[in-house]
Amino acid sequence: MRRILLVLSLLAAWLAGAVPALADEGMWTFDNFPSAAVAKAYGVTIDPLWLDHVRLSAVRLTSGCSAGVVSGQGLVMTNHHCVVDCAQSLSTPAEDRVKGGFLTASRTEERQCPGLQAEILVDIFDVTRRVTPPDQAPGGRQRARDDAWAKAESDGCPDRIHYRCQIIAFYGGGQYALYRYRIYDDVRLVFAPEFATAFFGGDPDNFNFPRYDLDVAFLRLYEDGQPAVTPEHLTWNPTPPKVGAPVFVAGNPGGTERLLTVAQLETQRDLALPVAQLQRSELRGRMLQYMQESAEQKRLTEAPLFNVENSFKVYSGRQFTLSDPAFMEIKRREETDLRRRVANDSQLRATIGDPWTKIEAAQKAYGELYLPYRQLEAGAGSLSELFTDARTLVRAAAERTKPPGERLAEFSDARLPLIGKTLLDDHPIDARLEELYLGFWLSKTREALTNDDPDVQAMLGRQSPEALAALLVKGSKLADPAVRRALWEGGQTAILASEDPMIRFVLATDARARDIRKTWEQRVSAPSDTGAERVAAARFAVYGQKAYPDAGFSLRLSYGAVSGWTERGRAQAPFTRISGLYERATGADPYALAPRWLAAKDQLNGDTVLNLTTTNDIIGGNSGSPLIDAKGQVVGVVFDGNIHSLGGDYGYDPALNRAISVSTAAITEALDKVYGRRELLAELTGK
Repeated sequence: MRRILLVLSLLAAWLAGAVPALADEGMWTFDNFPSAAVAKAYGVTIDPLWLDHVRLSAVRLTSGCSAGVVSGQGLVMTNHHCVVDCAQSLSTPAEDRVKGGFLTASRTEERQCPGLQAEILVDIFDVTRRVTPPDQAPGGRQRARDDAWAKAESDGCPDRIHYRCQIIAFYGGGQYALYRYRIYDDVRLVFAPEFATAFFGGDPDNFNFPRYDLDVAFLRLYEDGQPAVTPEHLTWNPTPPKVGAPVFVAGNPGGTERLLTVAQLETQRDLALPVAQLQRSELRGRMLQYMQESAEQKRLTEAPLFNVENSFKVYSGRQFTLSDPAFMEIKRREETDLRRRVANDSQLRATIGDPWTKIEAAQKAYGELYLPYRQLEAGAGSLSELFTDARTLVRAAAERTKPPGERLAEFSDARLPLIGKTLLDDHPIDARLEELYLGFWLSKTREALTNDDPDVQAMLGRQSPEALAALLVKGSKLADPAVRRALWEGGQTAILASEDPMIRFVLATDARARDIRKTWEQRVSAPSDTGAERVAAARFAVYGQKAYPDAGFSLRLSYGAVSGWTERGRAQAPFTRISGLYERATGADPYALAPRWLAAKDQLNGDTVLNLTTTNDIIGGNSGSPLIDAKGQVVGVVFDGNIHSLGGDYGYDPALNRAISVSTAAITEALDKVYGRRELLAELTGK
């Protein structure tokens, strides 16, 4: 039934001769928001002042999440699962701040989150002409583009202490913008509930509804050791919106692939997704086995396991969508229609050419190169922090000796401060987990490339993956931030002189990883990007800017309404209430209530809305986004989507896709009656 509804809605758009957004569909940039469509649909006015206010209140977290400023003293609201790594870093065997929660009675108890940076978008500049090189650029198009990007980012942010600039590609490279962010590198944890409360229902309820989660946390931005002054912030509204009320989500959707060609979607379906899912499945099994061995191992593994399980479910949904023949048929019809329009317009045909055929050719190279590229470069090291730190140190030392335009893109001058912060902040590293992650990656590399592969031989020699992993982890000193700092500041000389086995391992294998990356960029990325730019130009010519660009973890605004949905003849209401939390509790994980909630049951208003669903178009990365009413007030925080939204990477189904949020009403009730955080509550409400 879900697929029939999706096919009918997409087919209606196709027959209308265009594929701009369906009702409530779209992750819109703030400088191209369809205010007129919102006014027509919901009767509300979204003017430039409203947009500026919301934009300056929205936050991007370098943990891969979104957030919103909710007070004038730098207070920021996001999800618990966006700060769980921070809570883990601040925990000890004696005080588990993931399991027990992180509560502060005063600002002196707020603690800095290692490696976390907050960013607020303050300016947007169109730089398409400046950073788009000609097809036959001297030295190669990729090099010319990287050089232009690095210069634009550097020129746009001469003050790199307070600002960071980033070039954002839209419409498959049809348009480029420079986003200038105000950055805060001192971000402190203020409040986080217990893991059992934030993730009540665990993996069985994940991406499902009804939900009963208090997946919320509060951070504070600091500047010069003091809480940051944030005059632009969202006003707290503890009254939940009613059914049908218009609501908006301001956040940073991590990535969609709705503009990919059919050939690219088929590659994802047939190669990239199956390989990645097989590896995630096995890693999940290894982690589950590891965490059963002791209470301490369970404590250390619970948070990273959540991330792996969450990703597994997300990509399962994507794989299911691409395996649906009806869905793929609609994609083929859309593409055929666009290609026909280009072919029938001689001027457009002369300008656009046939980028679809070039992209199809690039998919053949994708198939040839994917496994070595994934194992040696893109997915190297699995979740190992020691390996990641070693590779960052080795590459940064080499790249910083080069002119900006000749560096790997991630080591541009504009991006080095964040790399340094992430690398040098103190964060605990568990050696046993590191051995698990590294051994897993090495074993999967041997399996994927075979034992006779020269690259596998160069990595392993005569050792087993597990033995080599143990040797590298036990001998490395990179868990010590002072060692990392000395290597970072010492540059190439310090790196080449280092006897650290992890550094030596990366030095010995990095040339081959760089080679496969270069080949990938030449044979896959470059022709795909060039083709995507031409396809984007065709879409512009045919449809104009009625369509929104694919997401890429940059700030977007979606609109929608509070709504449930109907599936298989059964209506799903858009609200759950606190009383339902107690009805769902069984006393056994993952439906066990935290002691505070058991004690507070009689004090709580059971009718309070806990979670709610809306038609807002979201994707991973929107976690922590504020849910905002038409007045610009915050009424919730997005933490998930329903099971139908998992195909949202490739398309939006208005009948079934729903965003799930924690209501500010429930947060207010919990802060007051469960946690007694009245000072925090007073800051939120202004009372």
